[in-house]
Amino acid sequence: MPIETLTSFFMWCTIINASILIYSSLFLWLAPDFIYRIQSKWFPISRDTFNIVAYSYLGLFKLLFLVFSLAPYLALLILA
Repeated sequence: MPIETLTSFFMWCTIINASILIYSSLFLWLAPDFIYRIQSKWFPISRDTFNIVAYSYLGLFKLLFLVFSLAPYLALLILA
């Protein structure tokens, strides 16, 4: 597979994943009570547990984004 195709793939992967991460972060920052009300209707969860799960989700997603999207894209840019 040509390096240009891989670079383009990882560029779009990085853009999409960064958008999801920013959207999720903003939504959890601006409307945490709204999200908690929705989630507590589906799953019986305390507010403290919800905060831990939400923070863990953002941290794990950010780590996976950096390792599997951004780092390969930057490496391909350096190689090209």
